[in-house]
Amino acid sequence: MRPAVTLRRLAAGLLLGLATLGAARAADYPAPQRGAYTARDFRFHDGQTLPALQLSYLTVGAPGGEPVLLLHGTAGSAQSMLTPAFAGALFGPGQPLDAQKYFIIIPDALGAGQSAKPSDGMRAGFPAYNYDDMVRAQHRLVTEGLGLRHLRLVIGNSMGGMHAWLWGIAWPEMMDGLVPMASQPIPMSGRNWMMRRMVIDAVRNDPAWQGGNYTTQPPGLRIANAFFGIATSGGSIAYQSLAPDRAAADRLLEARLAQPFNQDANDFLYQWDASRDFDPTAGLPRISAPVLAINAADDERNPPETGLMEQALARIPQARLYMIPASAKTRGHGTTGIARFWAAPLADFLAGLPKRQP
Repeated sequence: MRPAVTLRRLAAGLLLGLATLGAARAADYPAPQRGAYTARDFRFHDGQTLPALQLSYLTVGAPGGEPVLLLHGTAGSAQSMLTPAFAGALFGPGQPLDAQKYFIIIPDALGAGQSAKPSDGMRAGFPAYNYDDMVRAQHRLVTEGLGLRHLRLVIGNSMGGMHAWLWGIAWPEMMDGLVPMASQPIPMSGRNWMMRRMVIDAVRNDPAWQGGNYTTQPPGLRIANAFFGIATSGGSIAYQSLAPDRAAADRLLEARLAQPFNQDANDFLYQWDASRDFDPTAGLPRISAPVLAINAADDERNPPETGLMEQALARIPQARLYMIPASAKTRGHGTTGIARFWAAPLADFLAGLPKRQP
């Protein structure tokens, strides 16, 4: 019988396996700086408008560096991209996105972090934004707020990867290169959407939600979040390695449920529902920037066995795929949150990436 593993150690293993993967220590990169921009008279895809839309962001590096736009995943924030396993392997001296060379811009997406969101006061009256709205908000932040007309790179993870595809379609000449990760440029569908619907419905059908006018957070929210995370991120091989018997699996689940969870129900619902009409299919041939797509072979939300990724990339003039092999050290959909798995291909991509004229 193996010695009992503490809940803390199990939680650490579940959150990208940092303890077992020997994650890089925090690199010596400049301290992130917080900024904010107010987009005036912001019009949403359905015609609703807000007179002032607050957009928050972090930057790493000096404004004179080559600008890189880095986009986070669903229910994350700019801060969530600053982990040792991610920023610690990318932003330091000599690393692929060395902050001495690059000016790294990490927005809090519309609906997340310190950017405008339902929990700021409008609750369920907040406009039902989608990914197109989120990307247009990012574009206004970059162009109006920061005064930038060209980006060296647009790189995004998970939802941020889906946003990167939309950036390449909407403003094909604005970036030298695109690096969408943990995503596929296909319609929201299959298990990916079915699981999202279950999370969304878990909030909407909880009696405590009260149409978004709750006084305390609906209790089903924590369970729905844990269920979704286990079902769609973590990796089958990794989970079997971490939980080789029922007792270990129970401890792993208890550790997940014991983790702090402070999400607001309306924010949570809006964030997952925003993907409902994602479908970049028609616009793929408009992407003219070179693309390095990075996915994991054990990604539960973007299963490679469907062949849909290859079909989509064939419609983009300059696109290639780097597939991270599955192992006990990868973490399924969460694999791309561990930059050491793909830092070398990113460095090679940047080294050979031509600079396009703004």
